[in-house]
Amino acid sequence: MMQQTPGKVYLVGAGPGDPALLTLRGAECLRRADVVLFDYLVNPVLVAHCRDQTERICLGKHGGGRIWPQEEINDQLVAHARAGKTVVRLKSGDPAIFARGAEEVERLMREGIEFEIVPGITAALAAGSYAGIPITHRDLASAVALVTGREDSEKHEQAVDFAALAKFPGTLVFYMGVTTVRHWAAELFAHGKPANTPVAVVRRCSQTDQRTLRTTLGEVAATVEQAKLRPPVIFIIGSVAALAESYGWFEKRPLFGKKILVTRPAHQATALAGPLAELGADVLLHPAIEIGSPTDWGEVDSALKRLSEFDWLVFSSSNGVRYLLERMLATGRDLRALGSLKLAAIGPGTAEELLRYHLKADLIPDEFRAESLASSLAGKARGQRFLLARASRGREILAEELTAAGGVVEQVVVYQSNDVAAADPQIMELMEAGKIDWVTVTSSAIAKSLVKLFGESLKNTKLVSISPITSVTLREMGFEPTAEAMEYTMSGVVDLIRNA
Repeated sequence: MMQQTPGKVYLVGAGPGDPALLTLRGAECLRRADVVLFDYLVNPVLVAHCRDQTERICLGKHGGGRIWPQEEINDQLVAHARAGKTVVRLKSGDPAIFARGAEEVERLMREGIEFEIVPGITAALAAGSYAGIPITHRDLASAVALVTGREDSEKHEQAVDFAALAKFPGTLVFYMGVTTVRHWAAELFAHGKPANTPVAVVRRCSQTDQRTLRTTLGEVAATVEQAKLRPPVIFIIGSVAALAESYGWFEKRPLFGKKILVTRPAHQATALAGPLAELGADVLLHPAIEIGSPTDWGEVDSALKRLSEFDWLVFSSSNGVRYLLERMLATGRDLRALGSLKLAAIGPGTAEELLRYHLKADLIPDEFRAESLASSLAGKARGQRFLLARASRGREILAEELTAAGGVVEQVVVYQSNDVAAADPQIMELMEAGKIDWVTVTSSAIAKSLVKLFGESLKNTKLVSISPITSVTLREMGFEPTAEAMEYTMSGVVDLIRNA
Protein backbone atom coordinates (compact mmCIF):
# COMPACT_ATOMS: atom_id res chain seq x y z
CA MET A 1 0.00 0.00 0.00
CA MET A 2 1.40 3.40 -1.02
CA GLN A 3 2.10 5.82 1.79
CA GLN A 4 0.09 9.09 1.72
CA THR A 5 2.23 12.08 0.80
CA PRO A 6 1.81 14.70 3.56
CA GLY A 7 0.05 17.92 2.75
CA LYS A 8 1.15 21.40 3.70
CA VAL A 9 0.12 23.70 6.54
CA TYR A 10 -0.20 27.47 6.10
CA LEU A 11 -0.22 29.56 9.29
CA VAL A 12 -2.11 32.62 8.07
CA GLY A 13 -2.56 35.92 9.89
CA ALA A 14 -6.19 37.03 9.59
CA GLY A 15 -5.55 40.55 10.82
CA PRO A 16 -7.41 42.37 13.61
CA GLY A 17 -11.01 41.91 12.46
CA ASP A 18 -11.82 43.93 9.37
CA PRO A 19 -11.98 41.27 6.62
CA ALA A 20 -10.53 43.74 4.11
CA LEU A 21 -7.21 43.67 5.99
CA LEU A 22 -6.43 40.05 5.05
CA THR A 23 -3.35 39.91 2.83
CA LEU A 24 -3.56 38.79 -0.79
CA ARG A 25 -1.38 35.80 0.07
CA GLY A 26 -3.72 34.90 2.91
CA ALA A 27 -6.73 34.97 0.58
CA GLU A 28 -4.85 32.82 -1.93
CA CYS A 29 -4.10 30.21 0.75
CA LEU A 30 -7.75 30.11 1.81
CA ARG A 31 -8.81 29.48 -1.79
CA ARG A 32 -6.48 26.46 -1.92
CA ALA A 33 -7.42 25.00 1.46
CA ASP A 34 -9.00 21.60 2.00
CA VAL A 35 -9.35 22.34 5.72
CA VAL A 36 -9.42 25.63 7.64
CA LEU A 37 -9.02 25.81 11.43
CA PHE A 38 -9.80 29.33 12.63
CA ASP A 39 -9.69 31.14 15.97
CA TYR A 40 -12.86 32.45 17.57
CA LEU A 41 -11.49 36.01 17.22
CA VAL A 42 -11.16 35.64 13.44
CA ASN A 43 -13.88 37.37 11.45
CA PRO A 44 -15.92 34.44 10.07
CA VAL A 45 -16.53 36.39 6.85
CA LEU A 46 -13.00 35.44 5.82
CA VAL A 47 -13.92 31.80 5.21
CA ALA A 48 -15.96 33.03 2.23
CA HIS A 49 -12.62 32.96 0.38
CA CYS A 50 -12.69 29.16 0.66
CA ARG A 51 -14.15 26.74 -1.85
CA ASP A 52 -17.59 25.31 -1.09
CA GLN A 53 -16.12 21.89 -0.27
CA THR A 54 -13.51 23.22 2.19
CA GLU A 55 -13.95 21.86 5.71
CA ARG A 56 -14.29 24.71 8.23
CA ILE A 57 -13.42 24.13 11.89
CA CYS A 58 -13.98 26.89 14.47
CA LEU A 59 -11.76 26.46 17.51
CA GLY A 60 -14.18 27.97 20.02
CA LYS A 61 -16.25 31.07 20.58
CA HIS A 62 -17.18 33.69 23.14
CA GLY A 63 -20.28 33.17 25.21
CA GLY A 64 -20.29 29.38 25.06
CA GLY A 65 -18.70 26.50 23.26
CA ARG A 66 -15.45 24.77 24.00
CA ILE A 67 -12.16 26.59 23.45
CA TRP A 68 -9.77 24.05 21.96
CA PRO A 69 -6.53 23.48 23.92
CA GLN A 70 -3.33 24.14 21.99
CA GLU A 71 -2.17 20.52 21.98
CA GLU A 72 -5.43 19.40 20.41
CA ILE A 73 -5.07 22.07 17.71
CA ASN A 74 -1.54 20.83 17.02
CA ASP A 75 -2.86 17.25 16.72
CA GLN A 76 -5.48 18.36 14.20
CA LEU A 77 -2.94 20.18 12.05
CA VAL A 78 -0.77 17.09 11.94
CA ALA A 79 -3.65 14.69 11.29
CA HIS A 80 -5.05 16.64 8.36
CA ALA A 81 -1.63 17.22 6.84
CA ARG A 82 -0.80 13.50 7.24
CA ALA A 83 -3.98 12.79 5.24
CA GLY A 84 -2.47 14.73 2.35
CA LYS A 85 -4.62 17.84 2.77
CA THR A 86 -3.79 21.50 2.32
CA VAL A 87 -4.42 23.00 5.75
CA VAL A 88 -4.85 26.67 6.71
CA ARG A 89 -4.49 27.62 10.35
CA LEU A 90 -6.20 31.03 10.35
CA LYS A 91 -5.06 33.09 13.34
CA SER A 92 -6.24 36.47 14.57
CA GLY A 93 -3.64 39.19 14.02
CA ASP A 94 -0.20 37.86 13.09
CA PRO A 95 0.86 34.23 13.68
CA ALA A 96 4.17 35.28 15.18
CA ILE A 97 2.90 37.78 17.75
CA PHE A 98 1.21 36.42 20.90
CA ALA A 99 -0.56 33.77 18.81
CA ARG A 100 1.28 30.62 19.92
CA GLY A 101 2.45 30.17 16.36
CA ALA A 102 5.87 29.00 17.57
CA GLU A 103 4.31 25.98 19.33
CA GLU A 104 2.53 24.96 16.14
CA VAL A 105 5.64 25.39 14.02
CA GLU A 106 7.74 23.34 16.45
CA ARG A 107 5.24 20.48 16.28
CA LEU A 108 5.10 20.58 12.48
CA MET A 109 8.90 20.55 12.30
CA ARG A 110 9.09 17.50 14.59
CA GLU A 111 6.57 15.69 12.40
CA GLY A 112 8.40 16.59 9.19
CA ILE A 113 5.41 18.49 7.74
CA GLU A 114 5.97 21.32 5.28
CA PHE A 115 4.64 24.70 6.40
CA GLU A 116 4.54 28.37 5.50
CA ILE A 117 3.91 31.40 7.74
CA VAL A 118 1.83 34.16 6.16
CA PRO A 119 2.04 37.43 8.13
CA GLY A 120 -1.02 39.37 9.19
CA ILE A 121 -1.62 42.84 10.59
CA THR A 122 -1.12 42.56 14.33
CA ALA A 123 -3.56 44.23 16.70
CA ALA A 124 -1.05 46.79 18.02
CA LEU A 125 -0.48 48.29 14.58
CA ALA A 126 -4.16 48.14 13.68
CA ALA A 127 -5.25 49.69 16.97
CA GLY A 128 -2.84 52.57 16.45
CA SER A 129 -4.03 53.24 12.92
CA TYR A 130 -7.74 52.74 13.50
CA ALA A 131 -7.82 54.78 16.70
CA GLY A 132 -5.68 57.50 15.14
CA ILE A 133 -2.70 56.94 17.44
CA PRO A 134 0.78 57.03 15.87
CA ILE A 135 2.52 54.49 18.07
CA THR A 136 5.83 55.95 16.92
CA HIS A 137 6.27 59.71 16.73
CA ARG A 138 9.34 61.75 15.85
CA ASP A 139 9.05 63.87 18.99
CA LEU A 140 7.25 61.55 21.41
CA ALA A 141 8.22 57.91 20.78
CA SER A 142 11.09 56.39 18.84
CA ALA A 143 10.57 52.83 20.09
CA VAL A 144 7.69 50.42 20.69
CA ALA A 145 7.44 47.46 23.07
CA LEU A 146 4.79 44.78 22.60
CA VAL A 147 3.94 43.19 25.94
CA THR A 148 1.66 40.37 27.00
CA GLY A 149 -0.74 41.27 29.78
CA ARG A 150 -1.28 37.61 30.61
CA GLU A 151 1.66 35.27 31.07
CA ASP A 152 1.51 31.49 31.06
CA SER A 153 0.22 30.43 34.49
CA GLU A 154 2.66 27.47 34.50
CA LYS A 155 5.74 29.71 34.46
CA HIS A 156 7.67 29.57 37.72
CA GLU A 157 8.73 33.21 37.59
CA GLN A 158 7.55 36.40 35.97
CA ALA A 159 9.29 37.05 32.63
CA VAL A 160 7.97 40.59 32.14
CA ASP A 161 10.49 43.07 33.54
CA PHE A 162 8.25 45.87 34.77
CA ALA A 163 11.18 47.89 36.06
CA ALA A 164 12.64 48.01 32.54
CA LEU A 165 9.23 48.69 30.95
CA ALA A 166 8.56 51.58 33.34
CA LYS A 167 11.74 53.25 32.05
CA PHE A 168 11.19 52.27 28.40
CA PRO A 169 11.69 55.38 26.20
CA GLY A 170 8.72 54.93 23.91
CA THR A 171 5.27 53.40 23.56
CA LEU A 172 4.11 50.31 25.42
CA VAL A 173 1.37 48.18 23.89
CA PHE A 174 -0.24 45.56 26.10
CA TYR A 175 -2.09 42.60 24.60
CA MET A 176 -4.57 40.41 26.51
CA GLY A 177 -4.48 42.65 29.56
CA VAL A 178 -8.15 43.09 30.51
CA THR A 179 -8.34 40.63 33.38
CA THR A 180 -4.90 41.58 34.69
CA VAL A 181 -5.11 45.35 34.24
CA ARG A 182 -4.88 46.12 37.96
CA HIS A 183 -1.74 44.01 38.26
CA TRP A 184 0.30 45.37 35.36
CA ALA A 185 -0.83 48.99 35.86
CA ALA A 186 0.18 48.81 39.54
CA GLU A 187 3.54 47.22 38.62
CA LEU A 188 4.36 49.97 36.12
CA PHE A 189 3.42 52.66 38.65
CA ALA A 190 5.38 50.96 41.44
CA HIS A 191 8.49 50.96 39.23
CA GLY A 192 8.27 54.64 38.43
CA LYS A 193 5.85 55.09 35.53
CA PRO A 194 3.87 58.29 36.31
CA ALA A 195 0.18 57.84 37.14
CA ASN A 196 -0.75 60.57 34.65
CA THR A 197 0.82 58.71 31.71
CA PRO A 198 -1.79 58.74 28.87
CA VAL A 199 -3.44 55.41 28.03
CA ALA A 200 -5.72 54.57 25.11
CA VAL A 201 -7.91 51.49 25.47
CA VAL A 202 -9.06 50.13 22.08
CA ARG A 203 -11.60 47.31 21.94
CA ARG A 204 -12.31 45.32 18.74
CA CYS A 205 -10.11 47.55 16.62
CA SER A 206 -11.00 47.88 12.92
CA GLN A 207 -14.47 46.42 13.46
CA THR A 208 -17.80 48.22 13.19
CA ASP A 209 -18.25 48.27 16.97
CA GLN A 210 -14.74 49.50 17.75
CA ARG A 211 -14.60 51.48 20.97
CA THR A 212 -11.79 53.74 22.14
CA LEU A 213 -11.48 55.04 25.72
CA ARG A 214 -8.90 57.57 26.84
CA THR A 215 -7.59 57.51 30.37
CA THR A 216 -4.34 57.45 32.37
CA LEU A 217 -2.22 54.75 33.94
CA GLY A 218 -3.58 55.61 37.37
CA GLU A 219 -7.19 55.32 36.21
CA VAL A 220 -7.02 52.60 33.57
CA ALA A 221 -8.14 49.74 35.82
CA ALA A 222 -11.19 51.67 37.04
CA THR A 223 -11.98 52.74 33.46
CA VAL A 224 -11.95 49.13 32.21
CA GLU A 225 -14.07 47.90 35.12
CA GLN A 226 -16.58 50.74 34.88
CA ALA A 227 -17.01 50.18 31.12
CA LYS A 228 -17.23 46.39 31.69
CA LEU A 229 -14.86 45.80 28.80
CA ARG A 230 -14.28 42.27 27.56
CA PRO A 231 -11.56 41.07 25.19
CA PRO A 232 -10.25 41.67 22.62
CA VAL A 233 -8.66 44.87 23.92
CA ILE A 234 -5.35 46.60 23.23
CA PHE A 235 -3.78 49.11 25.65
CA ILE A 236 -1.54 51.84 24.19
CA ILE A 237 0.52 53.52 26.91
CA GLY A 238 2.65 56.62 26.46
CA SER A 239 2.59 60.22 25.29
CA VAL A 240 1.26 59.29 21.84
CA ALA A 241 -1.99 58.08 23.43
CA ALA A 242 -2.89 61.69 24.17
CA LEU A 243 -3.04 62.35 20.42
CA ALA A 244 -5.90 59.88 19.91
CA GLU A 245 -8.76 62.35 20.08
CA SER A 246 -7.36 64.77 17.50
CA TYR A 247 -5.98 62.11 15.13
CA GLY A 248 -8.93 59.71 15.25
CA TRP A 249 -10.83 59.02 12.02
CA PHE A 250 -12.40 55.56 12.13
CA GLU A 251 -15.06 56.21 14.74
CA LYS A 252 -15.85 59.63 13.23
CA ARG A 253 -17.20 58.25 9.96
CA PRO A 254 -20.79 59.40 9.35
CA LEU A 255 -22.50 56.00 9.73
CA PHE A 256 -20.22 54.53 12.39
CA GLY A 257 -22.14 52.35 14.82
CA LYS A 258 -25.29 52.19 12.69
CA LYS A 259 -26.66 48.73 11.85
CA ILE A 260 -28.06 48.66 8.33
CA LEU A 261 -29.80 45.66 6.78
CA VAL A 262 -29.20 45.21 3.04
CA THR A 263 -31.91 43.07 1.49
CA ARG A 264 -30.89 42.81 -2.17
CA PRO A 265 -30.19 39.39 -3.75
CA ALA A 266 -26.84 37.98 -2.63
CA HIS A 267 -25.01 38.58 -5.92
CA GLN A 268 -26.08 42.24 -5.96
CA ALA A 269 -25.61 43.15 -2.31
CA THR A 270 -22.06 44.51 -2.67
CA ALA A 271 -23.14 47.54 -4.71
CA LEU A 272 -25.06 48.78 -1.68
CA ALA A 273 -23.23 47.13 1.21
CA GLY A 274 -19.77 48.30 0.10
CA PRO A 275 -20.43 52.08 0.14
CA LEU A 276 -22.36 51.83 3.41
CA ALA A 277 -19.48 49.95 5.06
CA GLU A 278 -17.04 52.59 3.76
CA LEU A 279 -19.08 55.17 5.66
CA GLY A 280 -18.72 53.15 8.86
CA ALA A 281 -21.98 51.19 8.94
CA ASP A 282 -22.28 47.74 10.43
CA VAL A 283 -23.83 46.12 7.35
CA LEU A 284 -25.99 43.02 7.78
CA LEU A 285 -26.90 40.97 4.72
CA HIS A 286 -30.26 39.25 4.42
CA PRO A 287 -31.56 38.78 0.86
CA ALA A 288 -35.34 39.11 0.68
CA ILE A 289 -35.54 37.62 -2.80
CA GLU A 290 -33.50 35.08 -4.75
CA ILE A 291 -32.65 35.41 -8.43
CA GLY A 292 -32.14 32.40 -10.67
CA SER A 293 -32.42 31.03 -14.19
CA PRO A 294 -35.83 30.36 -15.76
CA THR A 295 -37.18 26.88 -15.21
CA ASP A 296 -37.31 26.52 -19.02
CA TRP A 297 -35.09 28.41 -21.48
CA GLY A 298 -37.35 27.55 -24.43
CA GLU A 299 -39.00 30.96 -24.87
CA VAL A 300 -35.70 32.79 -24.37
CA ASP A 301 -33.93 30.63 -26.94
CA SER A 302 -36.78 31.18 -29.39
CA ALA A 303 -36.50 34.95 -28.96
CA LEU A 304 -32.72 34.83 -29.41
CA LYS A 305 -33.17 33.07 -32.75
CA ARG A 306 -35.49 35.90 -33.86
CA LEU A 307 -33.54 38.94 -32.67
CA SER A 308 -33.45 40.34 -36.20
CA GLU A 309 -37.26 40.68 -36.07
CA PHE A 310 -37.08 43.38 -33.37
CA ASP A 311 -36.17 47.08 -33.43
CA TRP A 312 -35.66 47.54 -29.66
CA LEU A 313 -34.35 45.33 -26.87
CA VAL A 314 -35.57 46.77 -23.57
CA PHE A 315 -34.09 45.97 -20.16
CA SER A 316 -35.88 46.92 -16.93
CA SER A 317 -33.13 45.60 -14.61
CA SER A 318 -29.46 44.69 -14.54
CA ASN A 319 -30.47 41.09 -13.86
CA GLY A 320 -32.29 41.04 -17.20
CA VAL A 321 -29.12 42.17 -18.96
CA ARG A 322 -26.98 39.55 -17.29
CA TYR A 323 -29.29 36.58 -17.75
CA LEU A 324 -30.22 37.32 -21.39
CA LEU A 325 -26.70 38.08 -22.58
CA GLU A 326 -25.14 35.16 -20.71
CA ARG A 327 -27.73 32.85 -22.28
CA MET A 328 -26.93 34.31 -25.69
CA LEU A 329 -23.24 33.57 -25.20
CA ALA A 330 -23.94 30.11 -23.76
CA THR A 331 -25.89 29.13 -26.88
CA GLY A 332 -22.95 29.84 -29.17
CA ARG A 333 -23.80 33.38 -30.19
CA ASP A 334 -21.84 36.57 -29.59
CA LEU A 335 -22.65 40.29 -29.59
CA ARG A 336 -23.00 40.33 -33.36
CA ALA A 337 -26.35 38.59 -32.87
CA LEU A 338 -27.77 41.91 -31.66
CA GLY A 339 -27.22 43.38 -35.13
CA SER A 340 -28.85 46.81 -35.46
CA LEU A 341 -31.05 46.44 -32.36
CA LYS A 342 -31.42 49.58 -30.26
CA LEU A 343 -30.95 49.08 -26.50
CA ALA A 344 -33.03 50.73 -23.78
CA ALA A 345 -32.12 50.61 -20.07
CA ILE A 346 -34.36 51.64 -17.19
CA GLY A 347 -31.55 53.39 -15.31
CA PRO A 348 -27.79 53.85 -14.84
CA GLY A 349 -27.33 50.54 -13.00
CA THR A 350 -28.82 48.65 -15.93
CA ALA A 351 -26.80 50.72 -18.40
CA GLU A 352 -23.65 49.97 -16.41
CA GLU A 353 -24.38 46.24 -16.66
CA LEU A 354 -24.64 46.63 -20.45
CA LEU A 355 -21.24 48.32 -20.49
CA ARG A 356 -19.74 45.22 -18.87
CA TYR A 357 -20.62 43.47 -22.13
CA HIS A 358 -19.21 46.40 -24.16
CA LEU A 359 -22.69 47.61 -25.07
CA LYS A 360 -23.98 51.17 -24.74
CA ALA A 361 -27.63 51.95 -24.04
CA ASP A 362 -29.30 54.05 -26.75
CA LEU A 363 -31.90 55.30 -24.30
CA ILE A 364 -31.98 55.91 -20.53
CA PRO A 365 -34.98 57.84 -19.14
CA ASP A 366 -34.58 60.89 -16.91
CA GLU A 367 -36.39 59.11 -14.08
CA PHE A 368 -35.36 55.53 -13.42
CA ARG A 369 -38.72 53.73 -13.37
CA ALA A 370 -40.96 51.86 -15.80
CA GLU A 371 -43.32 54.79 -16.40
CA SER A 372 -40.46 57.07 -17.46
CA LEU A 373 -38.95 54.36 -19.66
CA ALA A 374 -42.32 53.81 -21.35
CA SER A 375 -42.81 57.55 -21.80
CA SER A 376 -39.34 57.94 -23.33
CA LEU A 377 -40.04 55.14 -25.82
CA ALA A 378 -43.69 55.99 -26.56
CA GLY A 379 -42.91 58.69 -29.11
CA LYS A 380 -40.87 56.16 -31.10
CA ALA A 381 -43.20 53.22 -30.56
CA ARG A 382 -45.63 53.27 -33.50
CA GLY A 383 -44.78 50.45 -35.87
CA GLN A 384 -41.71 49.46 -33.84
CA ARG A 385 -41.14 45.95 -32.53
CA PHE A 386 -40.03 45.66 -28.89
CA LEU A 387 -38.54 42.69 -27.04
CA LEU A 388 -38.81 43.17 -23.26
CA ALA A 389 -36.39 41.09 -21.14
CA ARG A 390 -38.09 40.74 -17.78
CA ALA A 391 -38.40 38.88 -14.47
CA SER A 392 -40.88 36.12 -13.73
CA ARG A 393 -42.98 38.68 -11.85
CA GLY A 394 -43.34 42.41 -11.99
CA ARG A 395 -45.48 45.30 -13.20
CA GLU A 396 -47.03 45.30 -16.69
CA ILE A 397 -46.97 49.08 -17.14
CA LEU A 398 -44.11 49.08 -19.67
CA ALA A 399 -45.70 46.56 -22.04
CA GLU A 400 -49.15 48.15 -21.71
CA GLU A 401 -48.00 51.70 -22.50
CA LEU A 402 -45.82 50.68 -25.44
CA THR A 403 -48.70 48.67 -26.88
CA ALA A 404 -51.05 51.64 -26.38
CA ALA A 405 -48.55 53.85 -28.22
CA GLY A 406 -48.72 51.60 -31.28
CA GLY A 407 -45.74 49.34 -30.63
CA VAL A 408 -45.65 45.58 -31.13
CA VAL A 409 -44.48 44.11 -27.83
CA GLU A 410 -43.16 40.66 -26.94
CA GLN A 411 -42.09 39.83 -23.40
CA VAL A 412 -39.74 37.04 -22.41
CA VAL A 413 -38.93 35.90 -18.87
CA VAL A 414 -35.12 35.75 -18.62
CA TYR A 415 -34.84 35.17 -14.88
CA GLN A 416 -36.83 33.90 -11.92
CA SER A 417 -37.51 36.09 -8.88
CA ASN A 418 -38.58 34.20 -5.76
CA ASP A 419 -39.14 35.24 -2.14
CA VAL A 420 -36.74 33.96 0.50
CA ALA A 421 -38.70 31.43 2.55
CA ALA A 422 -37.67 32.27 6.13
CA ALA A 423 -35.96 34.99 8.13
CA ASP A 424 -32.55 34.39 9.65
CA PRO A 425 -33.15 33.90 13.41
CA GLN A 426 -30.30 36.22 14.43
CA ILE A 427 -31.54 39.00 12.15
CA MET A 428 -35.09 38.48 13.43
CA GLU A 429 -33.88 38.76 17.01
CA LEU A 430 -32.15 42.07 16.27
CA MET A 431 -35.20 43.34 14.39
CA GLU A 432 -37.59 42.49 17.21
CA ALA A 433 -35.27 44.16 19.72
CA GLY A 434 -35.14 47.37 17.66
CA LYS A 435 -31.38 47.06 17.19
CA ILE A 436 -31.36 47.58 13.40
CA ASP A 437 -31.22 51.26 12.48
CA TRP A 438 -32.12 51.09 8.77
CA VAL A 439 -33.52 48.52 6.34
CA THR A 440 -32.98 49.11 2.63
CA VAL A 441 -36.01 48.44 0.40
CA THR A 442 -34.88 48.59 -3.23
CA SER A 443 -37.87 47.16 -5.12
CA SER A 444 -41.54 46.38 -4.67
CA ALA A 445 -40.77 42.64 -4.74
CA ILE A 446 -38.31 43.11 -1.88
CA ALA A 447 -40.87 45.19 0.04
CA LYS A 448 -43.49 42.44 -0.20
CA SER A 449 -41.03 39.72 0.80
CA LEU A 450 -39.73 41.72 3.78
CA VAL A 451 -43.24 42.06 5.18
CA LYS A 452 -43.68 38.28 4.87
CA LEU A 453 -40.33 37.65 6.56
CA PHE A 454 -40.42 40.15 9.42
CA GLY A 455 -44.03 41.27 9.77
CA GLU A 456 -44.80 43.92 12.36
CA SER A 457 -41.21 43.92 13.66
CA LEU A 458 -40.34 46.07 10.61
CA LYS A 459 -41.97 48.91 12.53
CA ASN A 460 -39.05 48.74 15.00
CA THR A 461 -36.64 50.08 12.38
CA LYS A 462 -36.41 52.81 9.72
CA LEU A 463 -37.27 51.82 6.15
CA VAL A 464 -35.50 53.56 3.28
CA SER A 465 -37.32 53.24 -0.04
CA ILE A 466 -35.57 53.50 -3.39
CA SER A 467 -38.50 55.07 -5.28
CA PRO A 468 -42.11 56.33 -5.11
CA ILE A 469 -43.33 53.00 -6.56
CA THR A 470 -41.61 51.05 -3.77
CA SER A 471 -42.98 53.49 -1.20
CA VAL A 472 -46.53 52.96 -2.48
CA THR A 473 -46.05 49.19 -2.15
CA LEU A 474 -44.89 49.60 1.47
CA ARG A 475 -47.83 51.85 2.31
CA GLU A 476 -50.31 49.43 0.77
CA MET A 477 -49.05 46.83 3.25
CA GLY A 478 -49.26 49.21 6.20
CA PHE A 479 -45.61 50.31 6.50
CA GLU A 480 -44.64 53.94 6.12
CA PRO A 481 -41.11 54.46 4.73
CA THR A 482 -38.98 56.74 6.87
CA ALA A 483 -37.30 58.19 3.81
CA GLU A 484 -37.38 57.93 0.02
CA ALA A 485 -34.38 58.35 -2.26
CA MET A 486 -34.34 61.41 -4.50
CA GLU A 487 -32.39 59.46 -7.13
CA TYR A 488 -33.74 55.95 -7.69
CA THR A 489 -30.36 54.21 -7.55
CA MET A 490 -28.14 52.47 -5.00
CA SER A 491 -26.10 55.67 -4.72
CA GLY A 492 -29.33 57.54 -4.02
CA VAL A 493 -30.14 55.17 -1.16
CA VAL A 494 -26.64 55.55 0.32
CA ASP A 495 -26.75 59.34 0.08
CA LEU A 496 -30.16 59.42 1.73
CA ILE A 497 -29.07 57.36 4.73
CA ARG A 498 -25.88 59.37 5.11
CA ASN A 499 -27.72 62.68 5.07
CA ALA A 500 -30.50 61.43 7.33
